[in-house]
Amino acid sequence: MNKIKMVTPLVEMDGDEMTRILWQMIKDELLIPFIDLKTEYYDLGLEERNRTNDQVTVDSANATKKYGVAVKCATITPNAARMTEYNLKEMWKSPNGTIRAMLDGTVFRAPIVVKGIEPNVKTWKKPITIARHAYGDVYKATEMKIPGAGKAELVYTAEDGTETRELIHNFTGAGVIQGQHNLCDSIESFAHSCFKYALDTKQDLWFATKDTISKKYDHTFKDIFAEIFEKDYKDAFEKAGITYFYTLIDDAVARVMKSEGGYIWACKNYDGDVMSDMISSAFGSLAMMTSVLVSPNGYYEYEAAHGTVQRHYYKHLKGEETSTNSVATIFAWSGALRKRGELDNTKELVDFADALEKACISTIESGKMTKDLALITTIENPTVLNSKDFILAIREELEKHIR
Repeated sequence: MNKIKMVTPLVEMDGDEMTRILWQMIKDELLIPFIDLKTEYYDLGLEERNRTNDQVTVDSANATKKYGVAVKCATITPNAARMTEYNLKEMWKSPNGTIRAMLDGTVFRAPIVVKGIEPNVKTWKKPITIARHAYGDVYKATEMKIPGAGKAELVYTAEDGTETRELIHNFTGAGVIQGQHNLCDSIESFAHSCFKYALDTKQDLWFATKDTISKKYDHTFKDIFAEIFEKDYKDAFEKAGITYFYTLIDDAVARVMKSEGGYIWACKNYDGDVMSDMISSAFGSLAMMTSVLVSPNGYYEYEAAHGTVQRHYYKHLKGEETSTNSVATIFAWSGALRKRGELDNTKELVDFADALEKACISTIESGKMTKDLALITTIENPTVLNSKDFILAIREELEKHIR
């Protein structure tokens, strides 16, 4: 068969550890045999980020602004142990945080629903989509260790030199402080993205913060959402028969656990990070969730919403067999290819992305799966495949779908 032609390149952001191994397998077995793959490649592996002083991350985000669509592999956000392991110059910040800050917008994450993989929460009947704000909070925070007794203050200096001060704490001994920020423009973009996505998908929208404790920071989020909804979306929501609902984050967690699903749950940046892992794991696996950053400027960045699968990578380095689930990474590629096809009016590329996702789902529903799914499936006598054989089984199914 002739390979599908691409008009415009994707921005390809390679990553770390086991997901980097899977990334290459996916390209070799599921993409390059069928597509004349055009990408602008950036290596976001930790060694390259360290070598370039993280400039490669900034370059990849700027390339996404140029080409409009990116696909990203999972990457390491280093901690103290990684500093030693990789001999790092410094503890580089999360590449996801850097990219999201540059692109703005909202990360939408939803579980990939497959027959035979039932949610751990028995009341859930429909997928729950997490809408995660993609700017600020802890991901752009400034931190300081306090060595001993003294006073810590928040200080805002206006352009005219006027200062406003708020006491953080009078320390009597050592401690630690953290300064977070956000931007009203970014929160407004977040709100618009959520309301528009709810209307597009005809789903109710929930939003939750902790405004009773954070009476200025979180309350600003609440107020902006309320103002934009009343002004721009209330009538459209009523016409569509959907609702917008605000509550405290702890109340939302309790409600989610007793709900049937089928709605969008909007969260601040860190809340969305944690809750999307909870949702994906409870629906089946961290490797069974889609994730896309949608920017108000028309940029799209698709990624797997899980980590680099460090434990499997160490086994792989020892020559041991792994059974690592690659579905979320495959869906990152299919999502990016579909969007590229939509923007370039390349129907063959859109159709291929659809076929690739169907092949993943039908492979699992036929009883062929990785160990993480075999442990929880209701399918009798599943066939547990290693990392490579699972991808090969998907390829066999894919060839059926595109004949």
